[in-house]
Amino acid sequence: MPALIDLRRRIKSVRNTQQITQAMKTVSTAKFKKAQRRVLESRPQWHHFPGLTERVSFWAGRQVTPLLEVREEKKIEALVITSDKGLCGAFNSNLLARAMAFFEQKSAGAEIGLVLVGKKAVHFFKKQRLTIHRAYSDRIDKITKNDLRNIAHFLMRQYTFARVDAVYAVYNEFKSILSPKITVTRLLPLRPAEGGSTEERDSPVVSWPPDWMPAPAGILRSLLPLYMETQVYHCFFESLAAEQAARMMAMENATKNAEELISDLILVLNKIRQASITKELLEIMTAVEALAK
Repeated sequence: MPALIDLRRRIKSVRNTQQITQAMKTVSTAKFKKAQRRVLESRPQWHHFPGLTERVSFWAGRQVTPLLEVREEKKIEALVITSDKGLCGAFNSNLLARAMAFFEQKSAGAEIGLVLVGKKAVHFFKKQRLTIHRAYSDRIDKITKNDLRNIAHFLMRQYTFARVDAVYAVYNEFKSILSPKITVTRLLPLRPAEGGSTEERDSPVVSWPPDWMPAPAGILRSLLPLYMETQVYHCFFESLAAEQAARMMAMENATKNAEELISDLILVLNKIRQASITKELLEIMTAVEALAK
């Protein structure tokens, strides 16, 4: 049996760890509420803007801008977003496994280039045989909208100059506190189905062409960069909210596990103390009986 002093040290150590996990949970909860509010306020734009862009692109025609040109996917660029730190359960490992499965599927017929956001992604893909064009690993919570805008414009330049034939994003989308949704989505090229976007096909058919003011090319030159920027914002801030939710749940589970471990250790400690007291009483009684004889 372990000594009492060892058990007391173990209980103290676990209690110190419990205080740390409780503090980390509190911090993650505050960050999560802020990130969740930003995501919920921005989702209407993030979710409806692609449909609007697809509809306008269908009306204008693919010949208006190179960003609408559909090519065979011989080269692809992928934006992968993870966290900087661990202690958030399987948040990063599940995403990286899903990303590698997707890249292995695509690598059969295409070269893959990466834009990485987050230390976990950078450290993981440095060990893989994939080309990394850009990497952001210095505190992603300090990444500004200007940095995200630069990422969006880099992806657009890659596609406009035909350096890549498709642009994808791999990230964790915040769906609920319990579990994020790993999302692999294509950002470029826009490919509305025949007849326009889903919303347009469900609406009455427009029998007259739209009146463009200014010309279609001028509108799309402003609309498509805005579309790319909002989608990069979408991926990043959804991942940020999902990360804080995952860390909050992981720290809550760790705190509960620490409490259960402390209870078990205290039970063992009490049993050892009781056994020690019982042994001492037996020795005293044996000595008393021996002296009486």
